[in-house]
Amino acid sequence: MEQQWKQSLYVYVDQLNRGRVEPKSEPRRAAVKDPRFLVEQGERSRRLAEWYNERGITPLRGETGVRTLRTVRQTPSEVVAEVALHSALYYEKGGLTHREDTIETERLTFVRDGDGWEIAAVERTIPEKNSVRPAQAELSGRLSKWGEAIPAPQPSQPLLNQNIFGGIAGSREVRYSREEAAAYADRWWKDGNPEFETFDVDCTNYVSQCLFAGGAPINYTGKRETGWWYKGFNGKQEWWSFSWAVSDSLQRYLSGSRSHGLRAEVMERPDQLMLGDVIQYDWDGNGLYQHSTIVTAFDASGLPLVNARTVSSRHRFWDYRDSYAWTDRTVYRFFHINDYL
Repeated sequence: MEQQWKQSLYVYVDQLNRGRVEPKSEPRRAAVKDPRFLVEQGERSRRLAEWYNERGITPLRGETGVRTLRTVRQTPSEVVAEVALHSALYYEKGGLTHREDTIETERLTFVRDGDGWEIAAVERTIPEKNSVRPAQAELSGRLSKWGEAIPAPQPSQPLLNQNIFGGIAGSREVRYSREEAAAYADRWWKDGNPEFETFDVDCTNYVSQCLFAGGAPINYTGKRETGWWYKGFNGKQEWWSFSWAVSDSLQRYLSGSRSHGLRAEVMERPDQLMLGDVIQYDWDGNGLYQHSTIVTAFDASGLPLVNARTVSSRHRFWDYRDSYAWTDRTVYRFFHINDYL
């Protein structure tokens, strides 16, 4: 039975892959019967085609791999499975070939249809839109992105940055290494550095790690509402500042005025950014920034390509208009990290 429903899964993956390269193409064979999904995909295809045209890119080919994370339920007539989809898009712009990667998680419901199987429902979470709860929730009763209970994290071993805790941030000026920050981002975009806790919404934790790898000095206050610091879990006590793990808190920290330590300047346009700079996203235009990315490369026009986690992404175009989180109300904040911190 497993091989039978997986055949339907492979048809679905092929359909998604082809739709990314040729957005307006009709599927050779439809695997999904979920009407809500079909309407959303039609709108998404239209938006992708317009976006490609505005960017002046030519999609060349796509590669999409699928991995079954777990089977939630399996009966002779129904299977519910969580899958990870790793999509690589190759495209041409200005005579150069670029590649971008994204890894997204979906929950698919397969139902038997005669001798075959079809996908009756496609469920997606949009974790980029929920940046506060994972860092501020009580550890007991934590929920997965599907609303299921998950065990509390264990203490980090060893606690990180212990050699500088208690010191005064900015006691000596350091040069921010943009190359080191970008190299770290490319090293850990997919699975995350196991020395750090991984949040259900991990984007700002990941960006903070990249900044730290570039030499940004920890500002340890011991108070979660102030400074910029990380120690991990110690029993049931959370040991990091909100600015380390929550997008809007990092946005306010970078916007703050200080004479030393991690500092940034707000820029007006994305083409003013450099490697290791930060972009933050307010999807609803309400002043609350929900997502963080770091600049790791540039396209042929000199526009930023960014890395992120939660929905793990590598060298993704900065405006995120291919994201399920994006809306026409999206507001961006561009931070240029100071050269000396």
